[in-house]
Amino acid sequence: MIIRIILILACSISGCAIAYYSAAPNSYLFLESIGGFIIGLLIALLVIKVEQDIRKLSLKIIAGGVIGIIIGLLIAFILGFGLNLVSKISDNQQIVPWIYLLLTGILGYLGLVLGSKKVEEFNFQGTGSKISSEYRILDTSVIIDGRIADVCDSGFIEGELIVPRFVLNELQFVADSSDSMKRSRGRRGLDILNHMQKSTNINIDIVEQDFPKIKGVDGKLVALAKKMNAKLLTNDYNLNKVAELQGVRVLNINELANAMKPVVLPGEQMSVKIIREGKEAGQGVGYLDDGTMIIVDAAQKLVNMNVDVVVTSVLQTTAGRMIFTELKEAADKKNQHNAKIPSEAAN
Repeated sequence: MIIRIILILACSISGCAIAYYSAAPNSYLFLESIGGFIIGLLIALLVIKVEQDIRKLSLKIIAGGVIGIIIGLLIAFILGFGLNLVSKISDNQQIVPWIYLLLTGILGYLGLVLGSKKVEEFNFQGTGSKISSEYRILDTSVIIDGRIADVCDSGFIEGELIVPRFVLNELQFVADSSDSMKRSRGRRGLDILNHMQKSTNINIDIVEQDFPKIKGVDGKLVALAKKMNAKLLTNDYNLNKVAELQGVRVLNINELANAMKPVVLPGEQMSVKIIREGKEAGQGVGYLDDGTMIIVDAAQKLVNMNVDVVVTSVLQTTAGRMIFTELKEAADKKNQHNAKIPSEAAN
């Protein structure tokens, strides 16, 4: 903020001084000085606005734009030699500087735009194709979920993570929602993204590439992943299936979480608190610390009580893991009953 104030003062005072010392002797020096001050102030505000817009761009796009505009200006400079030769044999030499100015503006603009837009394609040439396959694109759901930040902090994910501009815009839209729930989720996603940008293990790259003809963020994510030959990081089930159908490699955080859950085998004992009644008659439902659902037979009347249970079976689904259990007392009675049957048969 202090630097911006200094810039505004410097530009305003410089504009005032330039106007004062360049004014004609018989002119209104005060009015011209005020005009120079205002022009300097407007130039400072324009520079600050440009700086704010440039800050949103990735370093790769800025470098591509700078290289592009340099190439464009070099081409315009070379064409200037041809214009000089034409001016020597032409009667109308006054038009040549204007043509040169026109070429400079056109080629400089084309170099800036093409350089910033086409810089991403350099990743797919030669050895760059190997690097591009290591890109991982984040979708909105996985950012809001937040677990990806913990995974990155643990060091299991390194390198470059891609956040498309349209995903960032969607996060901003959710954060500005009138619905308090959506607003808190959107702000949580922005906070998590800001936390990840400070991580030393990864680099967050904001990509400006967009697909105006494609409606919906999911479709744009799939298109960008195919173009960059990148993997898609998500926990959205529908996006996962759509991306796989189109040949895009998907890294699902939910699948990672399920894979990291401890293996539970039938016959193991555990303690669980019954939270609510189950869908089936007589069932009670509890949860482990990691969110795994525990279904307990004959525990419908034991809500808000801690009980000892025995695992009977484990069901793994795409939505998560479900553990079916029965009360330890019931399991002990069943084991005693099963033990009596062979003894009675032997007698």
